[in-house]
Amino acid sequence: MRIFHNANYDFMGSRRKMYLLSVALIVIGFIVLLTFKSIPLGIDFIGGTELQVQFQDDVNVGELRSIMDEAGFPGMEIKTMGDNKNILLRTPMQGEGTIVSDQIQSAISAKITDNKFQVLRLDKVGPKIGAELRTNALFAIIFSLIAILIYLAFRFQFVFAVGAVIALFHDVVITIAAIAVANWLFPSLRLEFNQSMLAAFLTLIGFSTNDTVIVFDRIRENIKLFKNEDIEQVMNKSINATLSRTVITSGLVFLTVFVLFLFGGEVNRSFAFTFAVGIITGTYSSIFIASAVVVEWKEREMAKTISKRTARVGKITTPKVKKANA
Repeated sequence: MRIFHNANYDFMGSRRKMYLLSVALIVIGFIVLLTFKSIPLGIDFIGGTELQVQFQDDVNVGELRSIMDEAGFPGMEIKTMGDNKNILLRTPMQGEGTIVSDQIQSAISAKITDNKFQVLRLDKVGPKIGAELRTNALFAIIFSLIAILIYLAFRFQFVFAVGAVIALFHDVVITIAAIAVANWLFPSLRLEFNQSMLAAFLTLIGFSTNDTVIVFDRIRENIKLFKNEDIEQVMNKSINATLSRTVITSGLVFLTVFVLFLFGGEVNRSFAFTFAVGIITGTYSSIFIASAVVVEWKEREMAKTISKRTARVGKITTPKVKKANA
């Protein structure tokens, strides 16, 4: 199935405008992030207490949140898990044993007397474990980028690997910026950096790499077929040739993740939103970042080669002036 027949778009001609767009989005996002601290860390990374509670009947989340505020747990994270009977409660507060969870259960029992509940799961994360998870999360992203760099350097050329890794780094950074702006504009989303969001980042890195490899495969073929053509023209041909596949694949995955974002409940919201943004940025960066970096690199190499040849020709054609004997 092809939705773009005989596509002939000049993607590389507008790459510098896209550079400016990416920089602008990243700067705006990080200004919002640093100013409003709009991406809170989940208890996975800062430590805390988590309870999964099942009520006999539906419960009002807003009422439950007010009860927790009055009980001394302001800003507690409360999420539905599929329906309004199954509730996930998270707080960064910690105590010895089950003190915190006992206080939460007591507050609920005192205020909601006509709706019995039971605790299905109780988890407690200490600050030391949270710090270790933060470090491991950073290493997971860094090592995945290094592994991809090595793999692509062997499969293609080093310049292709560099372009792909720059594009992946761009995807992660611009997705963080998008999450920060979304949380600032729509606080009700309650997006937080937890293990679910980390999984989304690692998934989008893999998805974006796959999309980039497809484009690079076609570029490698066309470089051999069109040896005498300008690298920019070869790039445009390659991207246009894979455009239908890219849009269809990314579009279908995006629709699936968007449905998960709408109907997957608060537990899956951070993962779905992060991956949905990552699909868009990954498709965009495969064209305007990864491929564009290769074009810039190749054009500079060509310019240096032409400059050296011109210098050699100039030395050969310039006659040597013999000094007259005194």
